[in-house]
Amino acid sequence: MTMNTPMNTTILVVDDVPTNITGLAGNLRDRYRVLFAINGPDALDVVSQQPIDLILLDVMMPEMDGYEVCRQLKSNLMTRDIPVIFITALGEPHDEMRGLEAGAVDYLHKPCAAAIVRRRVELHLEYRNQSRALERLVKERTEELEETRLEIVRRLGRAAEYRDNETGMHIIRMSQSAHLLALAAGVPETQANLLLHAAPMHDIGKIGIPDRILTKPGPLDPEEWELMKTHPRIGAKIIGHHRSELLKMARTVALTHHEKWDGQGYPCGLAGEAIPLEGRIVAITDVFDMLTSERPYKRAWNTAEAVDYMQDQSGRAFDPDLLQCFMALVPDVEQIREQFADPLEPFLDDRR
Repeated sequence: MTMNTPMNTTILVVDDVPTNITGLAGNLRDRYRVLFAINGPDALDVVSQQPIDLILLDVMMPEMDGYEVCRQLKSNLMTRDIPVIFITALGEPHDEMRGLEAGAVDYLHKPCAAAIVRRRVELHLEYRNQSRALERLVKERTEELEETRLEIVRRLGRAAEYRDNETGMHIIRMSQSAHLLALAAGVPETQANLLLHAAPMHDIGKIGIPDRILTKPGPLDPEEWELMKTHPRIGAKIIGHHRSELLKMARTVALTHHEKWDGQGYPCGLAGEAIPLEGRIVAITDVFDMLTSERPYKRAWNTAEAVDYMQDQSGRAFDPDLLQCFMALVPDVEQIREQFADPLEPFLDDRR
């Protein structure tokens, strides 16, 4: 660990006795930048205006004692991580306990040898630097892990594309539209962002559907249709159970995006708000994009036709409130369609 230098480390000395400030400042200023305050309110004001790396704090001061200063520092999100060392003439055990309970990292008794003060300051600054380095490392590793999870989701989504007619553009369009709808419906941004990344996994279960069904040129018979309807459960099994919020949502989307508001969907026959919100959102954006996309067995419906069909299904297939919200977003969804248009390549047949 490199030693702190005057260029990047600032220590605030707080004491109402000028000679005490002079002594502490003289002991430390050859290594650190030293500021001072003569009372609690002044100290809090200094801390609010610039970064402070460590505070040496007296207890007995007018207006506000050191214990209260420390409590206020620790109750503020912006200042609670600043190490506070009490230096005071109060030497009873209960005095020291009050200081530590207020949030101080150390408690020194006056008079205190200059070498001890310097060493305690060094130790606590080194500890803070180590904590910051550990926090950075944990953040980097967490970001790497989250990116790995996202990449797994993307890759599995691509795997499903190769088993169906839905191009990568469909996956992008419906997930972007789901993100828009979630935000418009009042879903917090963090959850809406999770849905953006989870939605591409909605049809991952089609990996488990036989080719003879996925690629059959004609209508499915009842037995084949029952097999097709198992793909949400297959998708949920592929994703599995995880602590990751992203994979939890991806599993829910895969399992519930074919449920219908009136309870006539599959695989569980859920109805109304028993269907998870993310499933209801993806049901709308997935169907709208499918209707307005060209397939070998159908032309692409225009926006008006798709809107008419979906409004007719309000309260039947779709959550009526969510659908009304989606209708207001149709111009934005059309922009997404233009931005992520399908490539000019053949499709395989689609089964919903």
